[in-house]
Amino acid sequence: MELAGSVCLVTGASSGIGRAAALRLAREGARVVALGRDRAAVDEVAARTSGIAVVADLTDPAAAGRAVREATEAAGPIDVLVNNAGGGHFGRFAEMDPAEAERLVALNVVAPIRLARAVLPGMIERRRGAIVNVASIAGHVGVGEEAVYAATKAALIGFSESLRDELGGTGVRVGVVSPGVVDTPFFERRRRPYDRSFPRLIHPDRVADAIVRAIRTGDPQVFSPRWLAFPARLHGAFPRLYRFLASRFG
Repeated sequence: MELAGSVCLVTGASSGIGRAAALRLAREGARVVALGRDRAAVDEVAARTSGIAVVADLTDPAAAGRAVREATEAAGPIDVLVNNAGGGHFGRFAEMDPAEAERLVALNVVAPIRLARAVLPGMIERRRGAIVNVASIAGHVGVGEEAVYAATKAALIGFSESLRDELGGTGVRVGVVSPGVVDTPFFERRRRPYDRSFPRLIHPDRVADAIVRAIRTGDPQVFSPRWLAFPARLHGAFPRLYRFLASRFG
């Protein structure tokens, strides 16, 4: 898919992966619509990309449709949707506030589904478009003390797989980008810093590169870094072996 001249809606564009993706897409010649909750931050990204800023809280049930309408009115029909906005939580599930679990599901699963539903009719009509859902390695293998977060990312992966199959032959591509640990404010927001020596944190620009690759090639699954494909596939093919190795080596 040619990015030059395409209208790309990027959610969670205030910082981290979303901001990096917006800047990278603009360098490729795309017209960027930066969506986030922080007005000052998305205005800054819009200024740097010569794009459009849209402010929305995607946990609001009406926000997705309203944001797509605003983006379309300002920039034109959406050619690419990057569903990146999301949140995390660290802690034992038995001690988790149920309201926090519902918030994560709303932000990480329901909002991307609503956004995809809002942009798809136009993409199908034009027989052109791409949806890239940013998941996580946690959605492939599960992570202790991140049960709800991992569940939301697994749901996003399953949604993407099913939607891709449904859209075969329409000209609309659906891809998943699954990062590992990324140097973003994510860990501060989940109230637990990343304190492991391995795997090492990667820069958001690497994930932005993976997003662009998924859009251009139509690759259904891109890992960042690429070696994460091994534990994901090992878990899928030999779950008992994976659990044994994970218990020994982390």
